[in-house]
Amino acid sequence: MAEQQIKRQVVLDTETTGLSTADDHRIIEIGCVEVINRRLTGERFHQYINPKREIDAGAMEVHGITPQFLADKPLFSSVVDDFMRFIDGAELIIHNAAFDVGFLNHELSKLKGEKRKIADVCSVLDTLKLARDKHPGQKNNLNALCRRYYVDNSNRELHGALLDAEILADVYLAMTGGQVSLSLAAEVPVANNKVRDSEVLTQTQRGPLRVIKANQDELLAHEANLQRLDKVTAGQCLWLNTNNDVITKN
Repeated sequence: MAEQQIKRQVVLDTETTGLSTADDHRIIEIGCVEVINRRLTGERFHQYINPKREIDAGAMEVHGITPQFLADKPLFSSVVDDFMRFIDGAELIIHNAAFDVGFLNHELSKLKGEKRKIADVCSVLDTLKLARDKHPGQKNNLNALCRRYYVDNSNRELHGALLDAEILADVYLAMTGGQVSLSLAAEVPVANNKVRDSEVLTQTQRGPLRVIKANQDELLAHEANLQRLDKVTAGQCLWLNTNNDVITKN
């Protein structure tokens, strides 16, 4: 059996001084979280950046970051190497990727020396396009997706790059059928797929497994979850009818 291939993704968000690179608006915050084989690892990159320019009032209303707060923060040129190392070789997961990648490439174009672009070091998956394909004609901003996939965004009073990256990671995993976990134990391949004999228990050594049946409250809670799933999938929940049969039996 071949060893399991490790897939590394980086969920990324930025905050900026305004909406357009054509007006030389700049990045003021980068937030990234790492996902390996669909599991959050806890590794992250987070940096505030001094843009050396004013911030549009409309942008400050969105993210709440002021020039005074950024006055002692490093320039993009001082953090770019650490940032590029963090994303190198990964698949970037970004909501409305054209915006963030455009700003990142704008910052990279201003640096001295060899010119680099994001596409030179990693691929990009746009969750906005993914959401529009899955939910045409519906709102697909991050808040709408949080409501649709029951992702808690109650702390999102203002936009923030790291917080939004963390929320987007949960949304992406829910939207693509996975679950969030901080544990990588089940995902790290064992060298040569070998396990020591002492680590393996046979069914006889282990003894019979206990069967714990759900009580009525747990069954009703399960039914409520299935009803929510049925609503999200427009009546395509395959388990709902079977579950109703279980609950009505004494």
